Amino acid sequence: MIQTFSSTIRRKEMDAVLTCMVDEKIGPGELNGRLIQSIKDFFSCTGAVALRSPALALRYALKASDLPAGSAVMISALAPYWHYVTIQELGYVPLILDIDEATGLVTPEIVSEGMKNGGRLLLLHETMGVLPDMDGLVALGVPVIEDISQSAGAVYGSSSVVSEESKETEAPQENADGRKAGTFGQFTIMGLEEHDIITGGGGAILMAYGRREWTVLKKYVDELLNTELLPDINSSLAWIQIKEYRRNEEIRKELFDIYQRSLLSGRNKTYIRGTGSGSTIWSFPVILAGNFKDAKAYTARKEIEIRPAYEESVVSLLSDDLLQNCKKARSLKLRCVLFPLYPRLGKAQAAKIAKVLVTLP
Repeated sequence: MIQTFSSTIRRKEMDAVLTCMVDEKIGPGELNGRLIQSIKDFFSCTGAVALRSPALALRYALKASDLPAGSAVMISALAPYWHYVTIQELGYVPLILDIDEATGLVTPEIVSEGMKNGGRLLLLHETMGVLPDMDGLVALGVPVIEDISQSAGAVYGSSSVVSEESKETEAPQENADGRKAGTFGQFTIMGLEEHDIITGGGGAILMAYGRREWTVLKKYVDELLNTELLPDINSSLAWIQIKEYRRNEEIRKELFDIYQRSLLSGRNKTYIRGTGSGSTIWSFPVILAGNFKDAKAYTARKEIEIRPAYEESVVSLLSDDLLQNCKKARSLKLRCVLFPLYPRLGKAQAAKIAKVLVTLP
């Protein structure tokens, strides 16, 4: 059976972790600092901190945002459920937004409507590695916290206009190749969990791009306990994953192109990826023309495992009576599945999956 997910960990990654264990320095220390420097180089951010969980990263991002208690925080119905839980635990009100069915993302129009309903901040999860209309979202003027756990490395546009806010905060400027995902928000969260695009086996990076934002966030960073910082054993894995990112992404893109060509010959489809953005290939989502039960039975006979794309999302774990205005997200919950796509997938297995995509019911 070809599993939907598989670790991208290779010999280099294992060597880094084993060296950390042999040195008997597995708590937060030198490798945590080395990871942070790699993050700053990769994303050109002003400052960053490596923490033990994405929820902890969101906690400090919201603290640094100085959002009044009881404020409404806008999230996508397809965002991970921990977004919803953490927002509530911190005394804020989750305002759940529907999505554009063609991309699986919120749009400026949807967020604008959310702002009219009291939304004070947007927690933007860039689902499936696809980037939304970032220029349109920035133009709304609403504070944004980006979650790039599935989109790290993606690039938006090639000639985006630098916002006045970015100039004021001295945020890094984009180059001719566009701006990377994560450079649009006040703060950015990059999960390092098992199935995130870059993994440390757990944990998260919290970044600030503008100097003003980092100055505020650093006050909290300086008071962090060791029990909140990412241990070196996780940092070593994430550090080598950053170094291997381009190699892994090239393999993922090759597989994606093969799958996409096969899908064009069948009944089903995948998300639209904007021509002005260089999406990250996190997985291969397929929006079924039929139902999940039939698709799962068919792929199982071919020894391929598929999973519902949003089984751990807000739309799947929250009761339907709280999602009355999220009809498109509720539809995608039932029809969108993930096919195996990861760097360790061999050519023979990829060819087998491509054939199944053509005949998938």
